[in-house]
Amino acid sequence: MEFSIEHELPGRLRLRCPKGSFTQKEGYVIGALLETQPGVVSVAASHRTGSLLIYYTGDVRFSILKAVGLLDRTFYGQIDGADLMPSKATLGGSMASLVGGVLGRSLLPRTLRYFFTFFRALPVLAKGIRSLWRRRGFNVSVLDASAVGVSMLRGDFRTAAVVTTLLTLGDLLESWTHKKSKESLSNSLALNIDKLWIRKDGEEVLIPLLELQVGDLVIVRSGGVIPVDGVVHEGEAMVNQATLTGESEPVRRTPNLSVYAGTVVEEGELLIRAAAFDRETRIHKIAEMIDESEALKADIQNRAEKMADAIVPYSFLLAGGVYLWTRDAMRATSALLVDYSCAIKLATPLTILSAMREGAKRGILIKGGKFLESLATAETVVFDKTGTLTVSKPKVAEIFAFGGFSREGVLRTAACLEEHFPHSIARAVVKQAEEENLSHREEHTAVEYAVAHGIASRLRGERVLIGSGHFVFDDEGVPCAVEQREIIERQSERYSMLYLAVGGALAGILCIEDPLREDALETMTRLRDEGISRVVMLTGDNFRAAESVAGKIGIDEVKSQLLPEDKTEMIRYLKRSGVKVIMVGDGINDSPALAASDVGITLRDGADIAQEVADIVLVKNHLYDIVHARRLGVGAMEKIRRSYAFIVGANSLLLALGLSGSISPAMSALLHNLATLGASVYSLTPILEQTREEPNFRDFCSR
Repeated sequence: MEFSIEHELPGRLRLRCPKGSFTQKEGYVIGALLETQPGVVSVAASHRTGSLLIYYTGDVRFSILKAVGLLDRTFYGQIDGADLMPSKATLGGSMASLVGGVLGRSLLPRTLRYFFTFFRALPVLAKGIRSLWRRRGFNVSVLDASAVGVSMLRGDFRTAAVVTTLLTLGDLLESWTHKKSKESLSNSLALNIDKLWIRKDGEEVLIPLLELQVGDLVIVRSGGVIPVDGVVHEGEAMVNQATLTGESEPVRRTPNLSVYAGTVVEEGELLIRAAAFDRETRIHKIAEMIDESEALKADIQNRAEKMADAIVPYSFLLAGGVYLWTRDAMRATSALLVDYSCAIKLATPLTILSAMREGAKRGILIKGGKFLESLATAETVVFDKTGTLTVSKPKVAEIFAFGGFSREGVLRTAACLEEHFPHSIARAVVKQAEEENLSHREEHTAVEYAVAHGIASRLRGERVLIGSGHFVFDDEGVPCAVEQREIIERQSERYSMLYLAVGGALAGILCIEDPLREDALETMTRLRDEGISRVVMLTGDNFRAAESVAGKIGIDEVKSQLLPEDKTEMIRYLKRSGVKVIMVGDGINDSPALAASDVGITLRDGADIAQEVADIVLVKNHLYDIVHARRLGVGAMEKIRRSYAFIVGANSLLLALGLSGSISPAMSALLHNLATLGASVYSLTPILEQTREEPNFRDFCSR
C-alpha cells in the first residue's frame, strides 16, 4: 500500500494513503490486521481521507511501516469486513433497536415473554451482584437488581420488563451524553517535518530529522517552519510566533535571540543552532501539559449517580422496616419498586441531552454534561486577546500626514511600496487604498527591503522610506518634530505604527489596529449580568496593545507578554483559589490553558488543537454565544433541581400510598414509571426562550 507520513510523535503515527485506497469495510479489515502486530495498541482508518492513525508502544515503528507497506488490496479486499463494523453506531440506532425489541416481544406468547424478560434481566442482576461483592455496600446497581429480582420472584414479569427497559434506556442516554472521545491531542501539534537542511563543514546538507543533533546549524528560509528550539547563529528574519505567544504580528529575530519549534519564518533567512528538538521542544511540552490536564479532568464523578447511590440504603431500610412492622411482603416490595434512583438517573442525562441539542441548534457544541454544570457555577472568565477578542486581521485605523503631504498621498505612496511584500500589515495598507479607490502607479525605482525594518526606494528623484520607527528615525536619521512626536506617542498607546518618510522628512504615519470582534463589548456586559464577577485577559501581546483592548470592552484585569505555560499557571492559580474558571481562547498557545480550566471554550475558526482540547466550540464564531452557553448551563442545572424536587415529591407520595396498602405494588410500579416518564418529558423541554432575538451589536456598540 502506498502511504506517506503526515504526522508523527512518539507512540503515534498518522499515515496518509491516496484517496480511494480502501473502502469503509476494508478500513476495518486494515485496522484489525495492523492491531495483530506486536506493540500496536489501536488503529483508526478513515476511508474518506485515506488516513491511518496508529497508536503503539515500544520500538516497533519500523515494523509498523513495513507492515503497512506490505498490505495489498488483493489481500485485504478479499476479507469480509462486515463483522468488524459496529452494528449500532448512533444513539438513534440503539434506541430504535431497544424500542423495536420491546414491541416485538409484546407479540410473543406469554411463556416466551417471560423467558426473554429473564434473559434481558440477567445483565442487571449480574451487575448488582458484582457491585455488592466488590464495593461491599449498596448503590443504584444493587437497588436496580433487587427491584427486578423481587418482581421476578413474585411472578410480576411485566414490572420486571418495564424496569429493565427503563434502565437500559437510561444507560444508552447516559453513554451517548458522555461519549466524546478525542483523537490524540498531541497529534495536532506535530510539525510534519521529515527532513531538514543543516550547514555542515561550510556546505548545506539535507538530513532526516532523526539524525539531527544538539548544536547542529539548521537552515530555515522564508515560509519555513522552525523545527527546533534554539538560538539564531546568523541571519535576520521576521518570525510569526502566534503558535506560542499569540502575538498578532511577526517579531524580528537576529543573532543571539531565541526561536522556537513550530513558529514560522515569514521573511528572511535564519541559521539556527539547535538547542532542543523532538520531545524537548516547548511545543511538545504543551502536548504534555494538555495530557496531564485531561487526566485530571477524567476523575470528576457524576453528581446524579452519587445522589442516587446515597438514597439507595434508605430504600432498603424502608423496605426492611415495613416488612418487620407489617409482615406484608407486598407492601415491603413497594419500597423497592417505587424508588427515586431510576428517575434521578434519567433526569440528568436527558436534561443534558436536551441542553446539548439546544446548544447545537444555536451553534454551540458542548462536549459533555459536566461542562454545563461548570458553566452554571463559574465565577471567572479568562479571555485570550489575539484572535479571540480581536479578529486577528490588521487594518489601517487612522492616517496622519505631515510636511505638506495629504492623507491620500500618504496612503497612496505607502500602498505603492507595500504591495510588493505579502506580510499582513502590507496587505492591510494595500487593502485600505483599494477600499478608498486610490490608484498607485509604479513611479518609484526598484525597492530595497531591509528585513524586520522596512522598505527604501526612490520616488520622483527623492528617497522614500516606509517601516518601523527604529528604521526611519534611528537607522535612516529622519528628524521628528515635537508636534509630530506628541501625535506619535498619543497614537502608539492604541495602535501599531508604520512611518513614511520622503526626501529625508517625515511625511506621515499609518496607525494599524487588530480590530475587536463587534460583539466583544456586549458579551462582557451580558456576562456580568449573568453573574460572572471577574473577567481577566491573558495575552502574549505587549502591555500597551493589551491595555487598549481591555479599556474598550471594560476588562479591568490584564496580564500581558505571557507564554503558554504562564497562561496555564494563571488558570491553575485561579482554580486553587477556589473558583470555577472558564477559559476562552483560539490558538495552539491557548490549548494548555483551555485544558487546565474547568470549561475551555474556543471558536470554530480557531486552531485545530484548540477545538480538540476545548470543551465547548462556538461554531458561528460569535463571542456572544458564550452568554447563551452560560444560560444553557444555569438553565440545565435549575431544570435538574426542579426534576429532583418533582421526583422526590411524586415518589414519596407513591411510597406512602403503597405502604399504607391504598394501591398495589403493580399500580405503584405503573404510577412510578408514569412519574418517571413525566420527569423525562420535562427534561427534554427547551431551556432558552425560543423567541429570544440575537443582540444588535452595531446598535449596542454605538451607545
